[in-house]
Amino acid sequence: MRTLIKNALIINEGRSFKGSVLIDGKCISSVYEGDDLPVELLRDVKIMDASGKWLLPGAIDDQVHFREPGLTHKGDIGSESRAAVAGGVTTYMDMPNTNPQTTTIEDLEWKFQRAAEVSVANYSFFFGGTNDNADLISRLDRKRVPGIKLFLGSSTGNMLVDKEDSLRRFFGETDMLIAVHAEKEEIIRRNKEYYVSRYGENLDISFHSKIRSAEACYASSSEAVVLARKLGTRLHLFHLSTEKELALLDRGLLNERKITGEVCVHHLWFCDDDYEKFGNRIKWNPSIKTKSDRNALRDALNDNTISVVATDHAPHLLSEKEGSCLTAASGGPLVQHSLLAMLEMAADGLFTKEKVVEKMAHHPAELYGIDKRGYIREGYYADLVLIDPDKSITVTKDNILYKCGWSPFEGYTFRNSVYKTLVNGKVVYTGGGTVEDSIGMEIRYK
Repeated sequence: MRTLIKNALIINEGRSFKGSVLIDGKCISSVYEGDDLPVELLRDVKIMDASGKWLLPGAIDDQVHFREPGLTHKGDIGSESRAAVAGGVTTYMDMPNTNPQTTTIEDLEWKFQRAAEVSVANYSFFFGGTNDNADLISRLDRKRVPGIKLFLGSSTGNMLVDKEDSLRRFFGETDMLIAVHAEKEEIIRRNKEYYVSRYGENLDISFHSKIRSAEACYASSSEAVVLARKLGTRLHLFHLSTEKELALLDRGLLNERKITGEVCVHHLWFCDDDYEKFGNRIKWNPSIKTKSDRNALRDALNDNTISVVATDHAPHLLSEKEGSCLTAASGGPLVQHSLLAMLEMAADGLFTKEKVVEKMAHHPAELYGIDKRGYIREGYYADLVLIDPDKSITVTKDNILYKCGWSPFEGYTFRNSVYKTLVNGKVVYTGGGTVEDSIGMEIRYK
């Protein structure tokens, strides 16, 4: 059965226009602009009336922590992918710091197999680099794996990569994308010792951005960029949080850049003034920085210095978020509300809707070379989201789909809501919380 999404406002490739999209199976068959449709098109087709709705390509989130295996009390591939499609995110790339960590070919393959059983959204998985596993680089399949994730700041287990010879091997022995969490461990440790010596161990959340400081971010990011430029590495800086780091990024056409950057929704939405209201709920690594940093990140998104927007979705139980800034877990759930948050900022005039689509769908697809996704184009997979601009939604515990059961946006009313989400041509979410029993696809890279 073919499906015709009719009379939507299509937001795609820098334009917004009224039109219709014909889906045949998993893919987009045709895109029609305007009201006139071929008469024969209306035969033997299921019509989905999208009058008054916005039609966007589904968001692609290049950094999530869905917590499986080993940390499934917080979230799992099934639960968090359901939350993702409820938020219009149709494709995700999961991080390797699970238990066990995704640092062997066998553990990487386990994740792909698990997602094929339970993931509602399309999926892909980063391989995690350590000080000891650089020999495995040559066994990775570039058609399946988006890149190698390196933690250059403190992490769990042995995932901190701090040996010079290991770094040089990862940066120099592959043409795959290297994505990094960049915070300088020595600076963090020094800051922590300083503030603990002055104020004691029971530091409140306001100290978090002082300990995991802008200096710690820039020192690590700049070292990574120097090494990448020396060895010709394709380097992607995850979750940029400071104004100073923006000077490290390449400019120009996206497909010609060797050094690119990502910003997460929380670093665009919150600033350190919000610690007083939200407390540990907005404790992330890297930390939320100043209002000046936040505004610079917004500007960098608008002028295309920053390439993509993601979430770093990292659910914890609320009980794990309790304690001082030294003991409370860092990270929070965002993937169900990231697109709505970006459209909210667009409604406030910070970005255009077209810019949101570019940074959350088009550019992730281009940056990673994802095959036939990220656009509303003939022959592309029908990963689509319909937004209702006339129906607001208030985030409450009743409509949160995260397994951890909370959101930093609880109580906030977004002006827009997700009406329907389609993954590979199939409706998997309808507004009101219903997620259909469906399985996404493993994405492929060109």
